[in-house]
Amino acid sequence: MFIDEAKIRVKAGDGGNGCMAFRREKYVPRGGPSGGDGGKGGDVIMESSERHNTLVHFRFNPEYKAQRGRHGEGSNRTGREGVNVLLKVPVGTIVYDDETGEKVHDFSHPDDRIVIACGGRGGRGNARFATSTHQAPREHEPGRPGEERVFRLELKLLADVGLVGYPNVGKSTLISRISAARPKIADYPFTTLQPNLGVAVVGQPPDEKSFVVADIPGLIEGAHTGAGLGTQFLRHIERNRLLVHLVDVSDASGRPDPVKDVEVIAEELASFGAHLEEKPVIMVASKIDVANKEKLSKLKRYCKKKNLELFPISAVTGKGIDDLKYAIAEKVEELRMQPADAAS
Repeated sequence: MFIDEAKIRVKAGDGGNGCMAFRREKYVPRGGPSGGDGGKGGDVIMESSERHNTLVHFRFNPEYKAQRGRHGEGSNRTGREGVNVLLKVPVGTIVYDDETGEKVHDFSHPDDRIVIACGGRGGRGNARFATSTHQAPREHEPGRPGEERVFRLELKLLADVGLVGYPNVGKSTLISRISAARPKIADYPFTTLQPNLGVAVVGQPPDEKSFVVADIPGLIEGAHTGAGLGTQFLRHIERNRLLVHLVDVSDASGRPDPVKDVEVIAEELASFGAHLEEKPVIMVASKIDVANKEKLSKLKRYCKKKNLELFPISAVTGKGIDDLKYAIAEKVEELRMQPADAAS
């Protein structure tokens, strides 16, 4: 199950109360205040982990509460601190404050850790209030409450390359040919119901190059408004450095105009926002082993006019796969050298 959105409520531990106590010792004629401080409440901590790839564990367990601090005790004993709660999220998770919509943190690297709710401070015991003129204080403080917040978690896949296009254009087959990923492949609409990630390797050591490729589920006209699988997966394209747009040039698709297919998908990316239309694109004519020559020629003319690279391939026979793979690797290396703001 692939879950890329979740809402959670977290409550940090309350601080323990300060203690009011006085010493009672046999050989000390005048005792004094001996109330200890309360312990600090536990924090709620969030950490990115490469072992997790969905937010499903938050969908079915949306509330988390850290332990409260123990109260202070006599003989100046400080209460024990509350135990922290550690929540692990996949790399690529963005945390938003559900009330304000403000972005709290973007977990773009593994083992990144932040405190999302701070535990309350423990109250001071009466020993803290003793002075030379106030030697038997009865003042003591209650513990401070821990923070309580609601967050919205959104997962955006971290992949260098995103495969986009209509359903059944051959994205899943392509990712299975260029990487070790083995997605479900079948001949019916929306075979891919969740993004698939694969690592493609080009060349031999020490000149080996690799990139992460994501098979984004098929887009259709009106996807940015919720049609088909809607915006459910469009967000995953935001982090891709490069888009590889597959167009079916066979007659199996039932769509007669490949240029219209290209323009429809481009319009959906632009309508979604997030500057998706500005990302560099490599065009791919898929299924050339059973290609309609007229459709292929029309797509070639369009790409030449728009100054777009076009790679005719057949994922079934393997024709053109290596050329495409090397072209993607070179383009990804080029984009990696650019500053982060320029690449995005």
